[in-house]
Amino acid sequence: MSRTIRTLDPTTGEPTATYEGWDADRVETAVARAHTASRTWALVPVAERAARAADLARSLREHKDHLASLAVAEMGKPVREAEGEVEKSAVTAEYYARQGPAILADERVEVDGAKAWVAYEPVGLVLAVMPWNFPVWQVMRFAVPSLVAGNGVLLKHASNVTGSALALQDLFVEAGFPEHLVTALVLADTDVPDTTARLIEDDRVAAVTLTGSNRAGAAVGAAAGRAAKKSVLELGGSDAFVVLDDADVEAAAAAAVKARFTNSGQSCVCAKRFVVAAPVADAFTAAFVAGVEALRLGDPRERHTQIGPLARDDLRAAIQRQVEDSLAAGARLLTGGKPVPGDGFFYRPTVLADTGPGMPAFDEETFGPLAALTVARDDDHAVRLADASSYGLGLSIWTADPDRGVALARRITSGAAFVNAVVASDPRLPFGGTKRSGYGRELAAAGIREFTNTRTYWVTA
Repeated sequence: MSRTIRTLDPTTGEPTATYEGWDADRVETAVARAHTASRTWALVPVAERAARAADLARSLREHKDHLASLAVAEMGKPVREAEGEVEKSAVTAEYYARQGPAILADERVEVDGAKAWVAYEPVGLVLAVMPWNFPVWQVMRFAVPSLVAGNGVLLKHASNVTGSALALQDLFVEAGFPEHLVTALVLADTDVPDTTARLIEDDRVAAVTLTGSNRAGAAVGAAAGRAAKKSVLELGGSDAFVVLDDADVEAAAAAAVKARFTNSGQSCVCAKRFVVAAPVADAFTAAFVAGVEALRLGDPRERHTQIGPLARDDLRAAIQRQVEDSLAAGARLLTGGKPVPGDGFFYRPTVLADTGPGMPAFDEETFGPLAALTVARDDDHAVRLADASSYGLGLSIWTADPDRGVALARRITSGAAFVNAVVASDPRLPFGGTKRSGYGRELAAAGIREFTNTRTYWVTA
């Protein structure tokens, strides 16, 4: 069985690089080295660990052009967005360099007759199964807090961004982290399920985190449960973008275009379902469609490009199937709806109206440039439509009355709720989902403590 990994340029469909996937012996060597490195790293004072995060921020900025060019070549991200992804990663590294020691500091608890405190201590080696859509940021938002917490990282990145994975591994070493502390596992796709299951069972692996599909999350979560190990799962989303009858329609429509079509629509926290109050539905739809049709689709290496190709041709086929099946179920096509002829994996930015429960564009996670519009009769109907999803990652509500927006958000299940703002991740705030979007949190204090042993100390004289 071949273990060869071939990456393709989504802009042209042409091969870009070839890697040889590791066999079981090489994986074992890597795990042994990573385990040893993580045990040593756990003994390093937290202030020193945090200082390395500050050095990592500098290294990220120094290598911004190279990392961005890899993202463009491997998964088709528009270059300006790729550069922004690297900068966001650097900002996150700086956040943990500043805040990590305080978040991890012992917490004194007042008890009678004893000295007591809570400590946040490293758990050990953490396996991370990461996706391709944000090849730098997805890794950094987990790895930086985990390393500052004193853990080691085994990174199983998506095979189509193998070059990015290896570049990040080298970057950590350049920033002063010990060799093997962050190890990128180079695995052929056919070897991933069995190898991942074995690693989760391995006593040297303390915990696992995954960002990916529900299917992959179910397998990883089940394996972690059998091994009684901590897991964090981020499994995508179908975020609702709710526009109430008192909203600034032009502002909401402009934000909606950005919210749906960033990263060419290939984001867990992209708004996907647009629930619009009936009194403003026509005005919002006209402004939204005009904004979508003005998006510049093209070569992601060009700085004016806003929509690049999808990362793989099978992803483009999946979007086409969702469009066709939704139209057959009664949706109405307002713009787009077809692949772009020629080289590469391009798909026209698409808007469907008259969608609702029972249609793929509304029920499923749409991972590409496809927006689903539906009209709400009133606030109660908007709540039902927004909550009519098996996912629960983000939520955005637009209204002239922020208190009304917050009150509405409290009736809808999600991991985050934004009022008059586009859903986004920020290192200062926890990030994660509910329902089929997963469990656990990344970023902020919650993210750095996810992979620590919250340990109680009680000392009597």
